[in-house]
Amino acid sequence: MSLRHALLGLLSDRQASGYDLLKTFDTSLANVWPATQSQIYTELSKLADAGLISVAAEGPRGRKEYTLAPEGLAELRHWLTETAPQRNTRSDILLRVFFLGVLTPDQARDYLTGLADLSAREHADLAALADTIDWGEDGLSVHGRIALEYGLRFNAMRRDWAEWAAAQIT
Repeated sequence: MSLRHALLGLLSDRQASGYDLLKTFDTSLANVWPATQSQIYTELSKLADAGLISVAAEGPRGRKEYTLAPEGLAELRHWLTETAPQRNTRSDILLRVFFLGVLTPDQARDYLTGLADLSAREHADLAALADTIDWGEDGLSVHGRIALEYGLRFNAMRRDWAEWAAAQIT
């Protein structure tokens, strides 16, 4: 996934300013694809230059509201249907697990227990986030809930696995 496609996806729902998009990232997408203010504004300029979005309105202090152009919708649909997702094959967490044998059993268990605790905290954070969102029936709400459920289930699974793995260290 790229920031480009995340912005096109958000603009497919409604027009928005860079500030609006940044807030949406902070409250939802940051868990799967974080982005900074400068990254978002830079990418918006690139998308506008490429004709994938256009400025729908301009307001005070240079505020611009962007809307998705037909070419941007076509690019988003192409990415969704014809581009295979990149498989993340690197995991710092599991690489460390492979080498836990160089630690004492207590240190190895501590690492895995810490991972279980981290997963439990991340699960709790996502559950709290779910309670703060005013879910609607629009596409971003429906699919956002589905993505959030993935995060909840992933963290529960990783917590359970880390607890099991810690019990395997003798």
